[in-house]
Order: sequence, then C-alpha cells, then structure tokens
Amino acid sequence: MLTGKTLPEDSVVFTIAIIALGAKMAKADGSVSNAEIDAFKQVFQVKKSELANVARVFNLAKRDVAGYEAYARRIASLFENRREVLEDVLDGLFHIAKADDVIHPAELDFLRSVAGIFGLSERFPCIMARHIQRDGNDPYVIMGVDPCVDDSELKRLYREIVKENHPDRHIAAGVPQEMVSIATDRLAAINTAYEQILKERGL
Repeated sequence: MLTGKTLPEDSVVFTIAIIALGAKMAKADGSVSNAEIDAFKQVFQVKKSELANVARVFNLAKRDVAGYEAYARRIASLFENRREVLEDVLDGLFHIAKADDVIHPAELDFLRSVAGIFGLSERFPCIMARHIQRDGNDPYVIMGVDPCVDDSELKRLYREIVKENHPDRHIAAGVPQEMVSIATDRLAAINTAYEQILKERGL
C-alpha cells in the first residue's frame, strides 16, 4: 500500500477510464449486447452504491467507439511501471469481446490497438491465444511455435525450422522425389504462416 497516496487502480481517473474503455470495447462491433454488459460487470466489479454513476458513464461512452485511445493512454500512464495490470485490463476487454460467443474483426482491431497503446504489442499474440481457439490454419500451429515467444525468438526459431525442413536436405539424402515435393509444400506453408505472423505483429 502506498502511504498517503491513492493507488492508481483506486483513483476516479482510472475508474472512469476503465468504464469508458469497456463500453467502447462492447461497441466496437457496432452494437452492445446484454451479454457484453454482463461481462463488463463480471470483470470490472462495482459497488452497488456506485451502479447508477457507472451506468451513466457506460451509457455515454457506448454511443460510439471514438475517443477510446485517450482512455487507453490514460490507463497506460497510470500503470506504466506495472505491465501486469495493463495485461489484466486487456484480458478483461477480451472477456467482454467474446461474451456474445464471437470476436468480430473490428473488436480484434480495437484490442490490438489498445495493446499497442499499452506497450503490449509483442505480448498480444500470447494474450490473444488465451481467449481465441484458432482453427487448423493457425500460423503458430503450422510453424509449431508458442504464440508467447518474443519477436527475436520467433525469428531465431523460423531460421531453425526452415533449415530443418528445407527440401535441399532431402535431395542431399537421396530421398524419393515424392518426399522432396512434400518437403517443398511444407516449407511453403511454413513461409506463409511466418509471413502471416509478421503481419499480425506489425513486423
């Protein structure tokens, strides 16, 4: 506890910013569902005595998505030395986004943007992996790497994977042409997956 000071998470500034950011997250796909409102209440618990005030701020903020960056920057500045809290906030926003059983592309763009403002762009794939079960075309599954690896480790693993799967190794080993073709297709899939990950990470 900080003696004589108000903790950032106890401040009015934080409370208003988190309510507004949560409301704008719910609005990101164009409409606010009851499930998203319930999810907000689950994540950002509010005292009964404050419900009316929270509802007023939430209803004003949910009218449109515009201006969410200012609230995100305010929260980022409050917790610039506590990245784990910023990650918790992002987890909370993901919880709201998936409350109606689907995360809309516009919601994902919103979340990625907030992660950037929070300084968590590199952590975003890892955070996203906790909330979204991707299909068999998941580029991380195709490459066989953990979504939580940082950018430098990703690049190192990519070079290693390419080396291991390069068709030239099969040709040098004298394997049948069919095996070389399979290796060539696999390497092409790995390269496509890697390019997709780079694009998602903004690299």
